Amino acid sequence: MYGSLIRIREIINDLNPSEKKIAEYILNKPKEISDLSIKDLADKSGSSQSAVVRLCKILNYKGYKEFRIMIAKDTASRVEGDSRYTDINPKDDLNTIIKNISYNNKKSIDNTMEVLSAKEIETAVNVISKADRIDFYGIGASYIVALDAFQKFMRINKNVRATSDTHLQVECASNLRKGDVAVAISYSGETRDTFESIKVAKEAGATTISITKFGSNSISDLCDINLFVLSPEITFRSGAMSSRIAQLNVIDILFTSVAGRMLKDVKTFLENTRKSTKGKRIK
Repeated sequence: MYGSLIRIREIINDLNPSEKKIAEYILNKPKEISDLSIKDLADKSGSSQSAVVRLCKILNYKGYKEFRIMIAKDTASRVEGDSRYTDINPKDDLNTIIKNISYNNKKSIDNTMEVLSAKEIETAVNVISKADRIDFYGIGASYIVALDAFQKFMRINKNVRATSDTHLQVECASNLRKGDVAVAISYSGETRDTFESIKVAKEAGATTISITKFGSNSISDLCDINLFVLSPEITFRSGAMSSRIAQLNVIDILFTSVAGRMLKDVKTFLENTRKSTKGKRIK
């Protein structure tokens, strides 16, 4: 499980002061970690051993030994600067913009692969496959992702809903029940309307799934299943663009996995929708 340094960069601003000291030390001197005991790291970073243990747990590692090994593998496998996103300058020429935006989008998918749990994906696919009803909640750019999910799952005859109206989201959520699934999409994990909708869905008995940035946030802390993406936002908001790409990639993974379990029926459903829209084509 690579991506330790990326995970630290993503959550560093959410850490308490003692944990943040350790995180900053690791990011500044990652190559030193493989030779440090937990006491050494605590001393050198000016923190405590208990803070090191907490940081390991926050990053989803079993303990310091596993964490230290993963940091060593990260530093051995990465080219310096390879994990950095490229900021966008309004004065960039067209070729530079094409290159930088494409790089950031590809990087967001690469980074997401390093924090996305196959176990959590499998659990999500299991509940979505069996669900009587599936709701997708998102606001702004995240609603575009929810709408994409709606279009995909509708084509294989799943009972799915997505709306941009936050009042309707809550109303839909309130009528869910056990056996239904609600998916909250918010990169920050702190979107108030999305949080309220998924909270109502959970209280109604639905299984809840989050698609948010890696780490603890209000939405992921509430949900039963967490699918993390990783795409740090940078000055010119290109991060917001690439985070959308990462979220869409997760939807594609879920859809393909669910469709694979319905293989016999999927071809029929897709053919039905293809025929229904055939008359809409010019040629």
